[in-house]
Amino acid sequence: MRARFLGIPELTDVPDVAVVVDVMRAYTVAAWAFTRGAERVVLAKSLEDALALKARRPGWVTLKDGSPTPGFDLVNSPALLRDTDLAGRTVVQKTTAGTVGALAVKDASLVLCASFVVAEATARLLRQRAPREVTFVVTGGDGRAEEDLACAEYIAGRADDGDVVDAAPYLRRAGASRAADELRTGVRDGSAPEDVALCLELDRFPFAMAAAVEDSLMVLRQVTPADASPA
Repeated sequence: MRARFLGIPELTDVPDVAVVVDVMRAYTVAAWAFTRGAERVVLAKSLEDALALKARRPGWVTLKDGSPTPGFDLVNSPALLRDTDLAGRTVVQKTTAGTVGALAVKDASLVLCASFVVAEATARLLRQRAPREVTFVVTGGDGRAEEDLACAEYIAGRADDGDVVDAAPYLRRAGASRAADELRTGVRDGSAPEDVALCLELDRFPFAMAAAVEDSLMVLRQVTPADASPA
C-alpha cells in the first residue's frame, strides 16, 4: 500500500481512498459521540449551514469549535462530551479543520475519518480493502500538525500488511505537539485539559468511521472492520 500524506491545500485530485485525520479533536469527539449513542454525525460546511440544519430539524444536536454559542448545543471537546446522552441522535459537527478535510475528499470512493482512538480499527479496515494507494489528509496546520501526521503515519504502518509498529513514539510526538500544549494550557476555548489524554487513548474504540454523501449531506457513520459496512 502506497501512502500519501497531504494537507488540505495540497489536495489537487480526487483520491480513491482517503483517511482524514484530526486527533485534537474532531475525530476523537466524533468517536465519543458514537459511543454516547449518536446514530450519525453530519459534517457541516459552515456554522451557518449547521444552524440551518438545526432549524429544520430541531431534534438534531449541533457541535462546534470554540466557546459555547447560541444555537449550538455542544463544543468540540471529548472531556465535555463524554457524559452526554446522545442515544439515537444526529450530531451536526463543524470544526476548523477536521470537517473541512472530509468535505474536501467527499468524492473519494472511501472516506475514513480517524484519530488515535480508532487507529487499529481504521488500519484493519484498510488491510481488508487492500487499496493500492491511500491518501492521508493531515488536517491541522495545513498538513504540518504533528499530532495528525503522527497518527496518520502510525495508521499507515499498521495498515501495511499488519506490520508491528510501536505506537509509543507516535503518541509522544502527538503529546508534545503545539495542539496538545494549547489544550493543556487552556489556550483553546471550548476545551478541557483532560482532552489531551482522551485524544491519546490508543484504540479506545473498536470501530472505524466512514463518511459518505447521503441526500446531499456528508454523513459519518460507525463501520465494523469485519465487513466494512455501517454498524
